[in-house]
Amino acid sequence: MSSQAAAPEYLKLKRHILGRIAAGDWRAGERIPSEGELTREFGLSRMTVNRALRELAATGAITRVQGVGSFVAGPKAESTLVEVHGIRDEIRQRGQRHRAEVLALRRVEADALLAQSFGIAVGAPLFHSLLLHHADEQPLQLEDRHVNPGAVPHYLAQDFTLDTPHHYLSRVAPLEQAEHVIEADAATPETARHLQLQPDEAVLILNRRTWSHGRVVSVARLIHPARRYRLSGRFSFTQPQPPHG
Repeated sequence: MSSQAAAPEYLKLKRHILGRIAAGDWRAGERIPSEGELTREFGLSRMTVNRALRELAATGAITRVQGVGSFVAGPKAESTLVEVHGIRDEIRQRGQRHRAEVLALRRVEADALLAQSFGIAVGAPLFHSLLLHHADEQPLQLEDRHVNPGAVPHYLAQDFTLDTPHHYLSRVAPLEQAEHVIEADAATPETARHLQLQPDEAVLILNRRTWSHGRVVSVARLIHPARRYRLSGRFSFTQPQPPHG
């Protein structure tokens, strides 16, 4: 008896769907048949079909959107944790077209958390920008950034549809030090609307704080759809490191 014949029905269905995707019958972003359609086509129980789709989603082969359907997942955009790159460079390096939409550009007052991050007094002035970055017209990053006016006095006068905050800051306040903190969260209603996500869908957040000339210049929250983005890192050590648990 062949391994294919002996395989459980849910596994046969998974192989069938992966085969159709590999053959190009269903391309990235295209909807695949629903649970009900697969149940009728293959004569399987909904429980069996649901398990196959759940496992395909868990491995990243498909994306399931509640109330809408299942879709072939595209390759995830990737960013390194070690180096400080701009989203425009990442998008262009993948052969995609970058477009930035400026949602806010204004002067604000530092709340307690921002004051602590910048090392300034509560109520001190800060510049705030909110940008939505697109890759081939698909929203990929919501950039929520605060900037120290003392370090970058002309920040609000820039056209960030032409030059991203990352590139502008790199020129006028050369990077000396950077801090990255990563977190996963559920999208707020505003974030979901901007990134075209379902309510409470998972997002991946890179919190980045940068220094120039000995002071904090920028504090940014870079928010990405978890199903379309991943972070990676490779680290080298000049001395052998002790094992970690």
